[in-house]
Amino acid sequence: MADLTDIENYIARMALGDQEAFAALYRATSAKLFGVCLRVLGTQAEAEDALQDVFVKIWHNADRYQVNGLSPMTWLITIARNQAIDRLRARKAKTGAGLDEAETIADPNPGPEALTMAASDRGRIAACMNELPPDRADAVRRAYLEGETYQELADRYAQPLNTIRTWLRRSLIKLKECLSQ
Repeated sequence: MADLTDIENYIARMALGDQEAFAALYRATSAKLFGVCLRVLGTQAEAEDALQDVFVKIWHNADRYQVNGLSPMTWLITIARNQAIDRLRARKAKTGAGLDEAETIADPNPGPEALTMAASDRGRIAACMNELPPDRADAVRRAYLEGETYQELADRYAQPLNTIRTWLRRSLIKLKECLSQ
C-alpha cells in the first residue's frame, strides 16, 4: 500500500517521464479513482473509459502538481471527478438532456474522504490563524472569507489603507509558512 509520500514521489518522477512511476501510481490509486468515476457516471464501461482519460491527464500534467503538504490524492481525485463530470455533460449534450434532468448529475458535495481531508486541513488552518494577532486574523477572515474591501477594513480598524494591505500580505505569508511546516 502506497502512502502519500510515495504517491507524491510517483507524480514527481512522472513529471520527468518515468513510466515505472506511472505504473506504480496506477496500481496505488486506480481503484480509488475508478470509484470516483463510477460514482459520477453510474456505468462501469464509461467509468473505465473516464479512468483511462484521467491517467492520460495525470501523465501530461504531472509537472503541474506542487507538493504543498496536503494530500496528493486530493489533486488526483479532483482530476478524476472533473473528467467524469465532463463526460457526463458531454453525454447529456448528445442526448439533448436539459435542465429537467439536472437532478441526475452526481452530487457535487464532497465524499467521506474529501470531508475527512477537509476537516484535517481546516484544523491546521485554524491553528495557524490562532498564531496571528487577533486583529490580523480577523482582518484576514473578513477580507478573504466575508469579502470586505481594503477600504472597509481600513475604516473598521481605523488604519491607513496601505497598513491594511501590509497586514493582509504579511498575514498570508505567515499562514503560508505555518501551513508548509
